[in-house]
Formats: sequence, structure tokens, C-alpha cells
Amino acid sequence: MRKLVHSVTIALDALRVNKLRSALTMLGIIIGVAAVIAMVGVGSGAEERIKQQIASIGSNVIVVLSGSLTSSGIRMGTGNAQTLTEDDSRAIVRECDGVALATPAVRGGVQAVYGNSNWGTQVLGVTPDYLAIRDIEVAEGQPFTNADVEAAASVALLGKTVIDNLFFGEDPVGRSIRIRTVSFTIIGTLVPKGQSPSGQDQDDVILMPISTAKKKVIGVSQANYAAVGSIMVQAKEGRTEDAQEQMASLLRQRHHLQSNEDDDFTIRNMEEVFRAQENSARVMSILLAAIASVSLIVGGIGIMNIMLVSVTERTREIGLRQAVGAKTTDILAQFLAEAVTLSVAGGAAGVAVGVVASFLISYFADWSTVVSITAIVVGFLFSGLVGIFFGYYPARKAAYMDPIEALRYE
Repeated sequence: MRKLVHSVTIALDALRVNKLRSALTMLGIIIGVAAVIAMVGVGSGAEERIKQQIASIGSNVIVVLSGSLTSSGIRMGTGNAQTLTEDDSRAIVRECDGVALATPAVRGGVQAVYGNSNWGTQVLGVTPDYLAIRDIEVAEGQPFTNADVEAAASVALLGKTVIDNLFFGEDPVGRSIRIRTVSFTIIGTLVPKGQSPSGQDQDDVILMPISTAKKKVIGVSQANYAAVGSIMVQAKEGRTEDAQEQMASLLRQRHHLQSNEDDDFTIRNMEEVFRAQENSARVMSILLAAIASVSLIVGGIGIMNIMLVSVTERTREIGLRQAVGAKTTDILAQFLAEAVTLSVAGGAAGVAVGVVASFLISYFADWSTVVSITAIVVGFLFSGLVGIFFGYYPARKAAYMDPIEALRYE
């Protein structure tokens, strides 16, 4: 331990002799460590944002969509055929033991009017269970009830985006807005959810009883009154796959589909879709860190180069130390300590620069960054390993130098 402290002291003295050269040598390590921390922060920020967006869709959410419509050989895409009904939603809850909650849903674009303001948004007709499935909370007021659904009451809940564009700071609870020719009483406002993983504004919505939406807003014909565009389902914890299989089997049975017929519905596990995005963000984070690590290797080569120059410049000093009894291990430790000191000092400065750079990226680029302790520790340790790896060859060259030739060196 004593020898180690002595070697570090000698190394620091040697580095102080050429301060500018030492600083320029450390620059490669500083840039490398800072780049690793900043890039990992950017990648981790992307992962964290996707996790928040996944959480915003609710837990264990599965969406059942109506099937596609084929006309004159042209397939119109998912959702064009009205193959799902409110009875399907009730049957799913009743007969699928892997399902906790389900709600039918209808959607339509509308122009909402309040006083002299108007705003184009989406109306979503659902049952009260929708709030629980999507983990939506009421900020002010109260949610609508099953009694409101049965009575097709003209009540609504507003998302933050709609409130901001209609009321401009005025409290909307208890006031009325007009949708088409119908006046709706605002009974509550929704806690903001932000963007979905697909980039959709989840707060630009008006929620109302599904019966109200069908009768007074969307205008569903009597023949198709029971039809719905989708069914939102919450699976029981750990039983998402079971719920999907049970729903598929039940809906095929209810829709009288033969074994050779395709499903007339589509089941999507929302978490699986968005987990793929999260994995992509994680791969991006690893890729960015790998690219940034190249700077550390370049910095290490710079340290090796300078240490080789230093060994050449101090050849007579090495010979004198050997002549007065310095062991091979002492000289090896001295030059290795210089290389490691350079890289560790550069690593410490790089950590500071990387943290500051992460905050600057977050501030100026409006991009969420997450500076993790793991990235800081790994970056710092890696800088030390770079010093050992690239400093060993020059140190060994100095340690095994012929003392007679070293003393003769001019």
C-alpha cells in the first residue's frame, strides 16, 4: 500500500511537469466518458418515456376490434365491418374467467361548442368500467354511472386538451357544451394521460355513456344499434394470454364461424405492441453507448502514445533508478500509475461533463434524459481499465529497459 501511494505521488509529480500535454491526453478520455454517459442518458430517457406511455394505457389491456369488410374483392381493413356487439362484451366478462372487466366502445369525430369557442375532437361512448380498465381518474366532479348509461343521459367527461381549447381557464364542471344539436352537462374532468406510445393525444377526448353517444351523437341506425367498434378488456393479473385465447374461442362460437373461416374480429394485446417499442429503445441505448465507447478506445490510444513518448524522454532517469536499486516492479508500477492516473482523472472530469451534457440535451432539445448511477460507475471504471490496458505496454517497456543502454542514452 505504501509503495502504491508512493508510485501515485511520483506519477502526479511527473504529470505536473507537462500540464498542457497531460490535459490534452486526458481530453480523449473526458470526451469518451462524457459521450457514454450522455448517450446512455438519452437512450434511458427514451425507455422511461415509453414505460410511462405504456402505463398510461392501463394494465393488462386487450383491445378487440371489429373485422374487415370485403366489397367487390376489395378488403377495406380492420374495423369496417360491424361484427362486435354490446352482448359480446357482456359475454366476455361472464364466460371468460381470465377477464376482469370489459366495456364496449364507439367512437366518432365531433365539433364541440362552448360560447364563442369550438374545438374538433373525438367522442368516445363507453361504460363506467372504461375508467377502471384504462386507469383513468376524474380530476374534478364525478364519473357517469350505469344509471346514466341506461337513461342515455346527456352528460360528459372532458380531457385536458378539450378543456384548454374551450374554456381557457374557466372551470368546466357544471357547465354545458353543445355537440351537434344536443346540450351536454360537464359532470367531471379527467386527469391528464399525455401521449400514447403511438403519439396520439389521449387528453383530446370527450367521454360519455355509450347509449348517449349512439342515440344523440354518432347516429347509429336501429338495425345496427347493438353494434360497437371495439371492446376494451382488462385481463386478470398474469392471465393475459389465457384471456386472449378464451375471448377468441368465445367470439368464434358466438359469431358462428366454421373451422375453415377466418376470424371476423382482431384481438390486440396493447402491452405486447408497446413492449416492442421499448425493446427498440433499449437496443438504441446499447447502440449509442457502443458508438460512444469508441471515443474511450481512441483516448486510450492517445494515452499509450504519450506514455511511449514519456518513456523515451525519461530513458536516462529510468537507467539511474535501476542503477540505484529500483526493481523492475517499481518502474512498472510508476509508469502504470501515470497512465491510470491520467485515465482516472479524465474519467472523473468526463463524468461531470457527461452529467452536464445530459441536462443540456434535455433542456435545449426538449428530450427526456435519465442519468443513471450505473452508467456513471461503468463509464468511470471503464476509463480506469483503459488506462491499465493501454498503459501496460509503455510501462513494461520502461521496466525491462537495459540499465547500461539507458544510462548511455542521449
